[in-house]
Amino acid sequence: MLHIEDLHAGYGELEVLKGINLEVKPNEIVALIGPNGAGKSTVIKSIFSIAKVTKGKIMFQKKNITHLKTHELIEEGISYVNQGRINFSNLTVKENLEIGAELTRDKEIIEKNIGQVFEKFPVLRARQKSLAYTLSGGQQQMLALGRALMQTPKLLLLDEPSLGLSPKLQKEVFATIKNLRDEGIAMLIVEQNAKKAIEIADRTYLLEDGRIALTGGKNMLQQKKIQNVYLGGGY
Repeated sequence: MLHIEDLHAGYGELEVLKGINLEVKPNEIVALIGPNGAGKSTVIKSIFSIAKVTKGKIMFQKKNITHLKTHELIEEGISYVNQGRINFSNLTVKENLEIGAELTRDKEIIEKNIGQVFEKFPVLRARQKSLAYTLSGGQQQMLALGRALMQTPKLLLLDEPSLGLSPKLQKEVFATIKNLRDEGIAMLIVEQNAKKAIEIADRTYLLEDGRIALTGGKNMLQQKKIQNVYLGGGY
């Protein structure tokens, strides 16, 4: 579904990614882990045309999307949930979801998609008239996910979905991510919680200094490097 080849990217004159190769297959969760500054978020931002790609190519469903604009990427079926659960705080939950459907003109489709989001996140149905800033951290993450789902994406890019959440809410978010995968949405996730990322992902890439240092499945939890550096010496 997604194929990235020899990707070099960054911001202005700063090169962050130094030749990344990775892929995401249909109905697959792929996780990116690694230290701060390794380039994890830049991979996602390169796909979504936020970072500057200087070399390499990004293919989505066999189409070159390397330099497409953000709205064109959404039309192709790619949605992005950025770090920090950014919502429109002074709009209601339902208004936030409607903004997520701004490229859709058919009101019936918009209402249908809102209904589907409410089925996935019943708490948002109950709070649909509440202003977004009144929601808890977990509810705000659900709203950010719900807004991204309003375009019925084929690929969802998630940047630190568990950031700042309690262990209980992190568990709920990861369960939601697995459910979305089971419903047929492929996902590329940047995640600081290395253990949980490896556990829920079909494949995980470890990034260090803008390069892929290691890749594998759940067996990565057995790697000494992963245990010692990213899991605090064991788990």
